[in-house]
Amino acid sequence: MAQTYDKQKIKEAAQKVKQTVYTPVVPDVQWGFIHNNVDCIGCRACEIACKDKNGLAPGPRFRRVQYIEGGTYPQVYAYKVNMSCNHCAEPACLPTCPTGAIFKRQKDGIVDIDSTLCIGCRRCEAACPFGAPQYDPDENVVKKCNMCVDEMDAGRRPYCVMACMMRVLDVGPIDKLRDGTYETKARGPNDQVVNQVQHMADPNLTNPSIVFVPHSKGRVDG
Repeated sequence: MAQTYDKQKIKEAAQKVKQTVYTPVVPDVQWGFIHNNVDCIGCRACEIACKDKNGLAPGPRFRRVQYIEGGTYPQVYAYKVNMSCNHCAEPACLPTCPTGAIFKRQKDGIVDIDSTLCIGCRRCEAACPFGAPQYDPDENVVKKCNMCVDEMDAGRRPYCVMACMMRVLDVGPIDKLRDGTYETKARGPNDQVVNQVQHMADPNLTNPSIVFVPHSKGRVDG
């Protein structure tokens, strides 16, 4: 069945933003994720916790655990890469939204969607290089990870972080996660972090707020 759109709603939204030039939000503090590719056991507890929190049906996954395997016997390897929305410093999804449904919070840089404004045009889905926005055909809206803003506002961690039994996933100010000055169990005292791992879209596209403790075979430079 063909999708139907509220033409008046689209027209009003277009008129509202027609003369508005998008200026990237520079938040007071940019929060982001850190994931340890080496110690992650791929239990998917983070995925299940996220689905439970957001009431997702089978299929959609805001957080995705990816299994990477390679090599030839006896030199074989396997590791996991865990990603969701990266709450980018320059999100590609935001300026493509014709209704202003997607916004970036000033206080912490979290990128969220106001579902009451979303018309399901799926422009954001096409624009995101990391596959974060996901279309819900039942509600005709796009949804994604919002870092559990209600938990964050209450001083707690997102559901995915709290569910991680190995403590390899965490959130924090991204600049401090990068330089190692933020205390987290996801990173050991001698661990180095990188902004990109193998098969990941170029971070220069959107400046994603995520760092990794990479597996030796997952390094872009190795």
